Amino acid sequence: MAVESFERGGPELPAQADSGHPPDRGGAHPAVQDFYPEYYAHCFGCGRLNPTGLHVRSVEEGDDLVARIPPCRDEVARPGIAFAGHIVSLLDCHAVAAAALAAHRARGREMGDGPVAPFMTASMKVDHVRPTPAGVPYELRARALFVQGHKVIVKVELRAGSLVCARAEVHAVEIPGTPGGARRLK
Repeated sequence: MAVESFERGGPELPAQADSGHPPDRGGAHPAVQDFYPEYYAHCFGCGRLNPTGLHVRSVEEGDDLVARIPPCRDEVARPGIAFAGHIVSLLDCHAVAAAALAAHRARGREMGDGPVAPFMTASMKVDHVRPTPAGVPYELRARALFVQGHKVIVKVELRAGSLVCARAEVHAVEIPGTPGGARRLK
């Protein structure tokens, strides 16, 4: 699974059609986020309708979901070092995309077979392996480890070049009120 590059502050992206077909976002491969319902497309990290968001795009690459993040010079903790909150946001949004796709597949569906139900983080353990450099491209790689109904466990890592800078294990759940998550509201 993989994520492609995104542009901050780019043009507003078109809304997804109800058919579950992705809008044209200029990527060579569709991203999981292209199949999220429109009401969920406002997420700061991955929402295609959020004009100031990060626009993370998670696309399949072999067995992994991959996202490539262009350099961002604004999210710094101190000169040369990325703000940890920015790194955690990237890990989070990418991991829940991996969870959403894994649950979609566990239901016998493929990307493009209707909308993908969005997930949210229930818990997240992050290991900052080393200070993450600011102003360089990042690559995120995620893989689902466990899928059971509306719960998915995902491992995700962020690299700057060849260096692993952060890792996380994310326990994700389908968002209550979504088509598959409505039963959990009681």
